[in-house]
Amino acid sequence: MTIAVCIDADHPSLPGHFPGEPVVPGVVLLDRVAAAIERDGGALRRIHSVKFLAPLRPGEQAALTLQRDGARVRFRIERDGVAILGGEGELA
Repeated sequence: MTIAVCIDADHPSLPGHFPGEPVVPGVVLLDRVAAAIERDGGALRRIHSVKFLAPLRPGEQAALTLQRDGARVRFRIERDGVAILGGEGELA
């Protein structure tokens, strides 16, 4: 499953993260991962690993990909072929 991700510049988490050079907080991206899993009929129990590899700026378009394998899920967010984050979790 792949869905589009774009965090608007007026998102409430952005004013302090970071002034003058806004970056989407990792927790906001992980919230999008959890929401995508729920939309796909699952529930995220825990995250086993996650790596933040590059920043995502407000308004940038990215793609979130989920790969489910039983109770495991792998997730990845990319922008123009560049990995933003990747990780693995466990489904409830």
